[in-house]
Amino acid sequence: MKNLKLHEIRSEFLNFFESKEHLMLPSFSLIPQNDKSLLLIGAGMAPMKKYFTGELTPPATRVTTCQKCIRTGDIENVGKTDRHATFFEMLGNFSFGDYFKKEVIPWAWEFLTEVLEIPKEDLWVTVYYEDDEAFKIWNEDIGLPKEKIVRLGKEDNFWELEVGPSGPCSEIFVDRGEKYGCGDPDCKPGCECDRFIEVWNLVFTQFDKDEDGNYNPLAHPNIDTGMGLERMATVLQGTNNIFETDAIQDIIHEIEKVSGYEYGSDKETDVSVRVIADHIRAMTFMISDSIRPSNEGRGYVLRRLIRRAARHGRILGIKEGFLSELSNLVIDSWGEDYYPELMENRDEIVSVIKAEEEKFLETIEQGMSILDSYIKNLKKELKNTLSGSDAFKLYDTYGFPVDLTEEILEEKGFNIDRKGFEENMDLQRQRARDARNDSSNIGWAAKSHDEIFEGLSSEFVGYTENSSVSKIIKIVKDAEEVSELNKGENGIIVLDKTPFYGESGGQVGDTGLIISKDFKIKVLDTKKTSSGLHIHVVEVLEGKATLTEVEATIDVKRRNDIRRNHSVTHLLHKALKEVLGSHVNQAGSEVLPNRMRFDFSHFEAISESDLRKIESRVNEMIFESLPVETVITNPKDAYKLGAVGLFEEKYGQEVRVVKMGDYSMELCGGTHVSNTSEISMFKILSEGGVSSGVRRIESITGPAVYNYLNELEELRNKASKIVKTNRVELISKLKSIVEDINSKDKLIEELKLKTAKDEVSSILENIEEVNGIKYVTYSFEGTDVNTLRDIADEIREKAGSIVVLLSTVNGDKANFVAAVSKDLVKENISAGNIVKEVAKIAGGGGGGRPDMATAGAKDISKINDALSELKNILN
Repeated sequence: MKNLKLHEIRSEFLNFFESKEHLMLPSFSLIPQNDKSLLLIGAGMAPMKKYFTGELTPPATRVTTCQKCIRTGDIENVGKTDRHATFFEMLGNFSFGDYFKKEVIPWAWEFLTEVLEIPKEDLWVTVYYEDDEAFKIWNEDIGLPKEKIVRLGKEDNFWELEVGPSGPCSEIFVDRGEKYGCGDPDCKPGCECDRFIEVWNLVFTQFDKDEDGNYNPLAHPNIDTGMGLERMATVLQGTNNIFETDAIQDIIHEIEKVSGYEYGSDKETDVSVRVIADHIRAMTFMISDSIRPSNEGRGYVLRRLIRRAARHGRILGIKEGFLSELSNLVIDSWGEDYYPELMENRDEIVSVIKAEEEKFLETIEQGMSILDSYIKNLKKELKNTLSGSDAFKLYDTYGFPVDLTEEILEEKGFNIDRKGFEENMDLQRQRARDARNDSSNIGWAAKSHDEIFEGLSSEFVGYTENSSVSKIIKIVKDAEEVSELNKGENGIIVLDKTPFYGESGGQVGDTGLIISKDFKIKVLDTKKTSSGLHIHVVEVLEGKATLTEVEATIDVKRRNDIRRNHSVTHLLHKALKEVLGSHVNQAGSEVLPNRMRFDFSHFEAISESDLRKIESRVNEMIFESLPVETVITNPKDAYKLGAVGLFEEKYGQEVRVVKMGDYSMELCGGTHVSNTSEISMFKILSEGGVSSGVRRIESITGPAVYNYLNELEELRNKASKIVKTNRVELISKLKSIVEDINSKDKLIEELKLKTAKDEVSSILENIEEVNGIKYVTYSFEGTDVNTLRDIADEIREKAGSIVVLLSTVNGDKANFVAAVSKDLVKENISAGNIVKEVAKIAGGGGGGRPDMATAGAKDISKINDALSELKNILN
């Protein structure tokens, strides 16, 4: 057989089926399009499911693809077995009502035996036990002996969904020889041993299964085939598993370089190399397809893969981030051959991996330390299960993923109380819900919304009207219905129709007045219940409020300020996608009269230049005076229009589509300006992280920007007066002052260093020895850590073989520096371990390289005790 490389096999397959008049399509995205049944694409036919069902018309009746796939169902077994992988490529050829068994079986045989030159005597097939047609084609048309055609049942050779297209299949196997077998003389496909490896599955979709379980013949049957690219490379290259194939070996060789570990020298450690080699491909392709790390859905899958790979890197001894550099190898190898999008998205891929890995490495040290203490306690107490509360504490307090906790425990022979963990998670979610729904300040702590306002409805006219003639239909005080509300009293009022917007979608509720000839009411806030009822939180200013006709008027100026801030969220959302990428999605907002905050999914801090681009883009759309239009439609038609939104999960049968020129189109129930020019101007005040993978922008619009500019002007004038210059020369004067200060600081530091170094000779006179190891300790006052490192280096250079431990106190904080000469490092004396143990005594922590490490401490009264500990450590 031909000894082809992985990328060559892909090309041979696609070229072969192109010669059979198939349209070669590029791989579909790993993100399923319009298919909520899938989290990620895990099969070659998955993106084309609607072509098979007839919901969509395919671009051609014959198609061939190489589809990138992700499967995480057996993620725990990746690296431990020869077969499991999270990322793989599936080669396939498809017929949508065109050819069928008589064409596809001979083509499969031709490709395997003539193109790949696999010996015919090494090939076996299986067929569905009732599929006489396929059996006959294999036997009579192809000439495969009957004894090499194995009939199997529904479990092995029949593909179906609960309802819809289904049919029998025929799997093709390669006999790898007796050395891979179980020794049974009757061994054949279907046996659990490794002798026969399945390389291709031909699915004959010839039935339409109905809800009663009947298999109705399709008028135009389809063909769906799948060949695992990595598995075929294993066969052609004669390797034992996919990790020994050429392209994956290239990744493994790079891991060997970074880690210094030789793959194949230890079976258990090899698992870590395999995990990294698998996961680096998965994360590279996922990020290229706009998936970003998060705590849910496919984003969580990505986060888990990055964190698993990073942890296995640490098992190999890799302390620093390395995955982002490793991804470049994947990009170069796969991108140059078949996936050009990898090359185009290189910077984004590398940045996302680097940011996520760094974030994880920041937390893993502390989490591992806590988990190690839990494991020690389990051993001491002769237990084998970590409690759910401890697992939750690791997750909630230290950011340690429960999957990682479970995996580490399993490696060490322990279990986790997963049920207890989930119970703790549920309690946390409930606390969060309770906090969100805490509305006791407006009088319904004792009863639910539904119970108090059951059966009531109100008409909202606030999209077009600022006031309305309405009728009070209910008054509530202290969670009880009342007939009147006296002057000075607070309560809740429900109107039959209202111009007041109830707080929802991030937009705050309206305030204003409700007036009749007998009373005057101030509306403090407006809420919206889960059933959509508008309720007004009020205070009676004059008279006695009763169930009567009133005039309800909103605070128009306040509403206008809110509208500006709400409308600008749409422009900002679009600008973020333009500048940062299509992965950006809204994660929350708060729209107030005086400001707006906007939360969105993104993996790293936004650069100053990108923030300026985003701000400039939003202002461009404001200055272009785009008309703001609202269309009432259904979710399906809104989706067709291209509106941004969560559709069925969030909205009902009727939705509002807010369109701003040709720039932005989103589903939104809030109130908006009628033209973007009404926003006046947009200014970003801050950008920062909210949680892992979520960023926040705070901004202002309209009059607030004018006030902000005035404040800046005043600030500049005050600064000019303080440094005694005019506004034009303010910056150059400040630079001059800073340079002068820096120059003096540098001189001070040089003098401190000289003074400290002058003490080196006296430090050397205090060298002690324990177990044949020379060591010295010394404490400084007011010396910085960099100076301590320089002094430690000088002591090592002059003393030769020695362990140095120095401390310095600055205010109420202390720092330690440990240094170990090279000869002692070889004897497994580590500066990192020393400084870590020493700092604990003074209530601190730290670590670093074996030859040089630093730590911080809080309790300066324990400095001498900490320095004295070095002798015990070396003893």
